Formats: sequence, C-alpha cells, structure tokens
Amino acid sequence: MESVLTEWGMAGVETLREQAAVLVIVDVLSFSTAVDIAVSQGATVFPFSYGDRRAAEVAAERVGAVLARPRKAAGGQISLSPASLRAVMAGTRLMLPSPNGSRLSLACGDTPVLTGCLRNAAAVAQAARQIARGGAIGVVPAGERWPDESLRPAIEDLLGAGAIVHHLGLPCSPEAQVARDAFRSAADDLMRLIRASVSGRELIDRGFSNDVDVALEIEASGCAPFLSEGAYPAA
Repeated sequence: MESVLTEWGMAGVETLREQAAVLVIVDVLSFSTAVDIAVSQGATVFPFSYGDRRAAEVAAERVGAVLARPRKAAGGQISLSPASLRAVMAGTRLMLPSPNGSRLSLACGDTPVLTGCLRNAAAVAQAARQIARGGAIGVVPAGERWPDESLRPAIEDLLGAGAIVHHLGLPCSPEAQVARDAFRSAADDLMRLIRASVSGRELIDRGFSNDVDVALEIEASGCAPFLSEGAYPAA
C-alpha cells in the first residue's frame, strides 16, 4: 500500500526494512547534506561506519577512494563537513565515515536506500515514489547519540524527515504525520530552530557555522543520492 512510515535510528531501519519498498535516511547535520553536496559535484560516496580509522583506511584503499579526514575548524581538508565538500572534484571516489547516516545506510540490507535532507527533500521524495512503485516508503530520521550510545532524537532530522514526508504527499502513519506537521508548523522559523538546536549550537560553537548554513539551503538541490553496490554514485 502506498503510504509513508517513520521510525527513528537503527531500530527504525531494522523495523522498516522489511515493511518498506524504499528507505530514506535523514541525517541533516551532516551526513545527508554532505552526500548531497559531494554527489552533486560529481563524486561517488562510500559510507563507512565511524570509529575504526585503520579499518576505514583499508576499506578506502580497497575501492580506490580518498578517505575523508576528521572534521576540524580549520585546514580546508575534505571531511564530513559539507562546506569542505564544495571543493570536491568530479570523479572523486570518497570514503565518508559517519557515526549515524553512514551506519544506517549500510544497515538497510536489500531494501533500496536514498539519503535526504532539507536541501533535496523534493527531489528525494520524487525518487522515492518512483522506486517504491506503489509500496510503502520508510523515512528514517537518524538522530544523534548520547555519550552512552543511546539515541538522542534531533529536531533537525525530525524536520528534514518532515520535509520529505510533506513532498511525498501520501497517507502517513501517525509518526510520519507528526514529522510532516512539525515541518509545516516550523515554516519561517525553521532556520532559527535548527541553528538554536543542540546539534546546531554544537557545530556553531566548534567553528562549523558554515556547515549549518549549507544544511539550511532549503531545496537548493535536485539531487537524490541512491545507494548502489555500497556507494552513493555521482549524479
């Protein structure tokens, strides 16, 4: 049945991957935004679960990819920082470790996967409907994690998921409806809310205000990154 389902984080992926014809991973600050920027620039992005740097180096070498560096406030290196990826050259193969979006992307099994954000919500919604072909669409806000690794629901991902649900225009589960209605009610206050959120303040305080600005370029992109053979290929 053509409808939208929404659940959070890894448990959400595990719940929805057997029910949905396609899953959309939403990690606004910053995986989904970083992938949108890189893929729009003509790069191919290989998600990799964050944590083991040596394992990431080996994986990057195996597929001939550049390994993104840890995000820093200065230096201009390619990293999870979406602003840094504006300089990525077309044809680049990029291994992108991430604690949330990458991990969830790789956990979807055989279910088709898109990643979406506020920059490309309409394009991702359109692609999801085409892939689902009348089946259910699962929209998964990634959230963040507390120091004990438990899920911290993040309003930027709730609002990003809500934007995609809004553009899907399909019958919603209660959880998807709440996400959609949160996006609609935020309206002109959406940018302030995300900048003032825990995640937004954390990035701004660490010197990454440009990354928040990039993530808030609403509907700036027509790209719909689709995971294929372990990578989000160039658009």
